[in-house]
Amino acid sequence: MIHPWLQPAWTRLVELGARLPHALLFIGAAGLGKRELAEALAARLLCDAPQADGHACGRCGPCQWRVAGNHPDLHRVAPAAEAAEAEGSEAAAREAGGKTASAQIVIEQIRELQAALNMTGHHSARRVVVLEPAEAMNPFTANALLKLLEEPPAGCVFLLVSSAPRRLLPTIRSRCQQWPFGRPDEAGLARWRAQAEPDARALLALGGGMPLAAERLARAGGAAFLARFVRDLGNVQASGVLQLAGQWEAWLKSKEAQGAGFGLPELSGWMQRWVSDLAALRLGGRVRFFPAQEAVLAALAGRSSVAAASACYNELAQIHKVSRHPLSLRLVLEDMLMRYARAVAGSRR
Repeated sequence: MIHPWLQPAWTRLVELGARLPHALLFIGAAGLGKRELAEALAARLLCDAPQADGHACGRCGPCQWRVAGNHPDLHRVAPAAEAAEAEGSEAAAREAGGKTASAQIVIEQIRELQAALNMTGHHSARRVVVLEPAEAMNPFTANALLKLLEEPPAGCVFLLVSSAPRRLLPTIRSRCQQWPFGRPDEAGLARWRAQAEPDARALLALGGGMPLAAERLARAGGAAFLARFVRDLGNVQASGVLQLAGQWEAWLKSKEAQGAGFGLPELSGWMQRWVSDLAALRLGGRVRFFPAQEAVLAALAGRSSVAAASACYNELAQIHKVSRHPLSLRLVLEDMLMRYARAVAGSRR
């Protein structure tokens, strides 16, 4: 599926035809549909009879193999943890020996890919590799892939997808033709707004203007999470920080939050955006992430100072950097909420 805001890019890709480079890197924030674009291009490249609009026909033998998930010339490379999440089972989330599935693309996967690509193509000379997210490679894995990109097998096209291109080796980026995608404009969002669920539309700003991110958040119960978040931050007092931290710890450990993939990284990200809007209002600017909560933010901004809000934002940014590997969830929540409570009380510290 090509989303409306990616249609111009799709048209350019189709027009390249035989001039398509051997490696492309799709870059942009999560929630834009980059993966779907890569999959559509892979389908086109492997199809025997692409349609006039460039899409795969869906009827030929290669298309049927691809839909069935067993096309021998289509290679998908992703962290084992993502594959487990797609299967949706707790058992799938564990590798042999009971270990938790890796969140990285490991070097063994690239070695297996290299061995597969060294074999003759099964249906035609064309082979396609879809690797996503590319930033999940560690330096050893990236260097192994680099050798493939430098000396690509004949007829092979590599499609890399990344939401964090700065985490990629510069040599990886330099071997790919980069296709950056920005946030959709209002014209590109018009059709989406007409079809999206109300909760998804309400969460668009919080999702950074990324439609698919808003949809995922809505499906995960984001509207209820947002209501709780706003209620708690609108009423928090320094004297109640420890109690609220305990409540938030239980919230993040609940089945609802864990099932939705809502943890400390997501919560600390929301805190950053909330304080960003708070600082913007204090400076006479406009709310960006929480437009529906402007009245609550305005009341809090009246109690804060520019210095306090700015300092709090910087402190939260540091907390967010380590949010995936906290030494103690409870202590991090207490620290985060205490800094926020001081900021909305007007303190400069």
